[in-house]
Amino acid sequence: MAKQLTFDLSLPPPTYARGDFVIAPGNREALAWVDRWPDWPAPVLALSGPPGSGKTHLGRIWAARARALELDATALESKSVADLSELAAAYPAIVIEAADRAPERALFHLYNLMRERRGHLLLIAVNPPARWSIRLPDLASRLRAAPTVAVAPPDDDLLGSLILKQLADRQLHAGAGVVHYLVSHMERSADAARRVVAALDRRALAESREIDRRLAADVLTELSGKS
Repeated sequence: MAKQLTFDLSLPPPTYARGDFVIAPGNREALAWVDRWPDWPAPVLALSGPPGSGKTHLGRIWAARARALELDATALESKSVADLSELAAAYPAIVIEAADRAPERALFHLYNLMRERRGHLLLIAVNPPARWSIRLPDLASRLRAAPTVAVAPPDDDLLGSLILKQLADRQLHAGAGVVHYLVSHMERSADAARRVVAALDRRALAESREIDRRLAADVLTELSGKS
């Protein structure tokens, strides 16, 4: 009996182009801040929101616009003041992911250096600086005075649009009610939308099935780890 051929349909790396960003009420204000640069009222903007809400995508859009260096907070742990001075001199804009985990003195020095050079920092974290545990008073006062903008988790319309875009990117067609079913039952994040559509694509091909609600239910069960 011939076996159905299967192919490696692992997730491609996400794209962070401006044209791939799906605008919704929960992220429109944050995108407006990105577009407003360099006309920011302070050297720092803090961008917060739950995992999967699109913070990283917004950070990449701003990085492309501002020609910014992209750093994870852990990269600051090994930086001396001289190193930070070189960064501030080389880059007029810097994005820091997981900024609430950055070493405080390094972040404080980098803030001051960027301000002196009229550069900008975009600090990305789950929570705004007012909710960070900051022990350095001078850093706390600076960050808590900085403008902040939050990104909300995807609502039903945005999550549905993300799923439809992922399907279209893979040239897939879903039966009636599939997107609504997925939106009602899946994890609410952009990353989850990518994982779900990739799994639908893989199983539909491997099992020669249409993408219908039954397949959608099977995929969600598979992804949740349930038997």
